Amino acid sequence: MKPNALNFSGGPGALPASVLEQTRQAVEAVPETGVSVLGMSHRSDWFGSILAEAEANLRHLLGISDEYAVSFLQGGSSLQFAMIPMNFAVKYLDPPEYVTSGYWSGRATSEAARVTTRKVIWDGKANGYRKLPDLHALDISSSAAYLHYVSNETVEGLQFPVSSEPMSVPLIADMSSDFLSRPFEPDLFSMMYAHAQKNLGPAGVTVAVTKRSLLERIPEGLPAILDFRTHVKHGSNYNTPPVFAIYVLTLITRWLRCEVGGLHAMQTINERKARWLYGTLDSLEDAITIHADRSCRSQMNVAFTFGDARLDEAFIVMARERGIIGLEGHRSIGGLRASLYNAVTEQAVEKLCNALTEFSLQHA
Repeated sequence: MKPNALNFSGGPGALPASVLEQTRQAVEAVPETGVSVLGMSHRSDWFGSILAEAEANLRHLLGISDEYAVSFLQGGSSLQFAMIPMNFAVKYLDPPEYVTSGYWSGRATSEAARVTTRKVIWDGKANGYRKLPDLHALDISSSAAYLHYVSNETVEGLQFPVSSEPMSVPLIADMSSDFLSRPFEPDLFSMMYAHAQKNLGPAGVTVAVTKRSLLERIPEGLPAILDFRTHVKHGSNYNTPPVFAIYVLTLITRWLRCEVGGLHAMQTINERKARWLYGTLDSLEDAITIHADRSCRSQMNVAFTFGDARLDEAFIVMARERGIIGLEGHRSIGGLRASLYNAVTEQAVEKLCNALTEFSLQHA
């Protein structure tokens, strides 16, 4: 298998082989235009059609109604951490409430504090960010501007279950590392957002799906580029958008619709991959420690360790010799991490599991 097929990186993540091939061709010349995608004007009719298709594909895959606006933004989730409280932490409501369940939700919580008064209603730091709360059991103010959480903690390998119950306040979710990996009910959220370098393509674009009624509460006087209404009004073309990243995102959504068969099919594949890897790790018993509690293990990111930094590094070296890359754990917790994003195949997971078993036997 080619190295691209054995990429377990936490991000930028693997891309489907068919998308990589189409992207390779488009860098030289987009078939419809004869011009490289890297030189296509963001004001061209061609790019207008790409924006329209990307939105249509997302609405189809997720079942997004016209009550929501779909925007393609820049700046990653890090910009959203500031834009969201700027736009939606309005003075006539109680402060927004945040769940801090890992590294990235911690970043969101800290950034919000630079913008507004905010309340942390749950923090998993005391347990080392190994468990998740039940969102519906939290003591949430009925007048809170919104509740913010991260659906999947990329670093620690924690994932909230899909909910079917509405919240009493507007719910905003950073879904960067599990967006389009499984179906969910968009109507339960007031906003969902996800940057692209996980399941959506290369870095450079962030998808924001925002309830139009939430947009109505945005205060006047914000800089235009930091006002969500600006991007909705201009159809994600207010300033020069990341044409290349949005093009690849469109190819990804085509792949999910036409080759995979939708999000239910994608979820089934992802469940098999996660079950296989966790089963292998559990079978190694005391040789391996998985960071996340069993009750909230992520299907997207598996953080684990052999318990010795030298063994972790030795396994990384062995894996690289077999073409398996991207297993380094995040700098905040170290160890190892295997990310099972949509484009990671079951064959790639099999190779990783075989390598883990062989390595464990060698170092037992």
